[in-house]
Amino acid sequence: MVGKKSGKALLREEGLERTDNGMKQSSWPDVPMVNQKNYYTEYMKRDDQILPMRLQNEANRDKMIRNAKDRDRALARTGETDVPIITNAEGDLEDEDEVNDGLDPSKIICIHIGSQNLRIGFANDALPKTVPMAIATTAKFTESESAKPIPIREDADESPEEQFGEEFSKKFVKMSNELKTDMRANKRKVLPNSKELVVNYNRRTVPEKIPEHNDPIRIEWTDITTVDLKSRASFFAGTPALRIPEDSDPKFALSWPIRHGWLHEADYTSQEALFDDLESIIEYAMQNELGLKNRNEWDQYNCVFVIPDLYDKIYVQRLLEFGIKEIEFKQVSFIQESLAATYGAGYSSTCVVDIGAQKTSICCVEDGMCVEDSRINLKYGGFDVTETFIRMMLYDHFPYQDINLMRRYDFLLAEELKMNFCTMNQSEISPQLYNFHLRAPSQATRKYQFKTYDEVILAPMGFFDPSIFDNSEKLKGRRDLIKRSYNAYETDVPDDPTSAAQLAILTGIKPSLATTANIFTTNGNGNTEFATPSKEKPNPLNFLSRMDSEANGVTSAAGSPAPEGANTPIPAAPFVFGANGNSGSPGPNPLNGSHNGGTPVPPAGMFVDQYARTQEDLAIERESVLPVVPLDTAIITSISNASRGEDKKARDFFGGIMVIGGGAKTPGLGAFLEDKLRKKRPDLGEKILVGTSPREMDGQVVTWKGASIFGRLKTHESWIGKPEYERLGSRVLYHKVLWNY
Repeated sequence: MVGKKSGKALLREEGLERTDNGMKQSSWPDVPMVNQKNYYTEYMKRDDQILPMRLQNEANRDKMIRNAKDRDRALARTGETDVPIITNAEGDLEDEDEVNDGLDPSKIICIHIGSQNLRIGFANDALPKTVPMAIATTAKFTESESAKPIPIREDADESPEEQFGEEFSKKFVKMSNELKTDMRANKRKVLPNSKELVVNYNRRTVPEKIPEHNDPIRIEWTDITTVDLKSRASFFAGTPALRIPEDSDPKFALSWPIRHGWLHEADYTSQEALFDDLESIIEYAMQNELGLKNRNEWDQYNCVFVIPDLYDKIYVQRLLEFGIKEIEFKQVSFIQESLAATYGAGYSSTCVVDIGAQKTSICCVEDGMCVEDSRINLKYGGFDVTETFIRMMLYDHFPYQDINLMRRYDFLLAEELKMNFCTMNQSEISPQLYNFHLRAPSQATRKYQFKTYDEVILAPMGFFDPSIFDNSEKLKGRRDLIKRSYNAYETDVPDDPTSAAQLAILTGIKPSLATTANIFTTNGNGNTEFATPSKEKPNPLNFLSRMDSEANGVTSAAGSPAPEGANTPIPAAPFVFGANGNSGSPGPNPLNGSHNGGTPVPPAGMFVDQYARTQEDLAIERESVLPVVPLDTAIITSISNASRGEDKKARDFFGGIMVIGGGAKTPGLGAFLEDKLRKKRPDLGEKILVGTSPREMDGQVVTWKGASIFGRLKTHESWIGKPEYERLGSRVLYHKVLWNY
């Protein structure tokens, strides 16, 4: 019988005896175990626990209690036992009183801020008031004296053909020759010496002076003595600012707080001055256009702001702060431009192409929501057409050679000439004789006769060949004053919204962005996951490749496969916009780690570490690229990202393209754009339809009209009040806006 062993002997034999000295292996404090009782808590997991939602529920409950008390009072007053319940049937007065949960449409102000014009009005107005987004303050020099004249001349002493440089001359002549070829192909008559007739006539014409008392539509210039010039708060805004004489004493300088859809940082020295001017224009419009002279009454009004589809969060947060703290609106709400356009037009799904004064935004809207990856913001618009038209006319010896768009009355004249004469109908292209009146302060009115030929169509054709525009100054001052917004949890990660379509546009312009077009991080398992809340999703479609191939008569949607044996060096081919499947870039594809059909990417650190740049570096690189591409290319890019490979959805968007904005008022633009798209997508043919806003509505006010309809809706809960803003600040936007903020 084996004797019984002690516990120590068993531990020794089994190898379980403790041999350490009992000291901790680290001085780092131990992490206690999680309290198991809290595993199933519902804290901050339900919507009714979030402050904005809770306040909304309380308001609805108060409304229900109020209605119940009203019914009880009606019962007590009549003494009848059968009291009908107050309903909203048959459109009775009760329905009108309870729209928007008690909000009166006449107490809702809708504001749409643009680069050139501000549109403002009450929600029950048929049309908004239009106010130029300009403000004039006293200065030593006017804007025309302190800045280069527009169009920019290289040498004023040279002939008009040489003032704009050889590059513009070649581009202009090339576009003219292509137009002649196209017109002949369309069986239209082209006179061989039309250009010479126009140039010779413009060169020898002289103006006719008209005395002021014989001018029936003379301009009333702004009287600067109506304000206290000694006060720092003295300024003129809107139309009066544009009518200040250039030779006034003291002089006034004009500023535009919004340019190219961005806050105009180049003209300001401080962020506060920029926002002060923007807010002063809005306050001026409320007082003088809406008749709200008494500031004490402003807290009775609610406000709907229209913001761009691709917005800067700092801009939105500043508008919220301005509306709640400075104007002291009762409530504030926000809506995106493209979504507001669909409300105004009455469409549920469409591709909105908004051609503004200095930016063009494209976005597909589906079932009342903007498709995030389809948003595109291009930095050209109607003003670029104006500037290019004047430059082309000067090239052809326009009789008023001293025109300068930085001068106020010349700017208004140029806009008038563009609206009156520019067209995209080839049937109207022939030598035409026109006239205009130049009205300048302290000068006699001058009547000019001039002829035009192809300038009237080549200028708006810049939408489809933007290289003819002057894009040199559009990025000037960007991010000098207004810094980008960053994620609240990852302070080095920018979180301004982006889209796959916009990234594809930027990648086509700058191929080196191809390795950063899909912003991601790699976890320990080698899987890719998004690192930013902007959700920059990889684009699974090779739409840019298809676009170029179809332009050459090939309709295949797939790119050509790389030859086998890709280890053989392949000579570099010239870059073509969207030439391969990696978002239109010849660079390596970071998702598969290969290049040119399978050549391995060098290990990180051997040549260049393609993942070494931070999210901020990538954002800086993207913002250094000016998004300017042909309009038809941008529309196809947007729709391709919105459809995500679904042919039916793509056909629906191509069959419902709505072109709005001031730039869309050019005669013949819709038909020309439709023809361009059909050439790029011959597989769709007659299914591509380009239209304007319905019901003969002015395309410039469709977006504002949609905002007024949105403000009158009784079901949306995106109003932000003072109690919510005081407790949460700008964080309330994450819970209140109707899209992924």
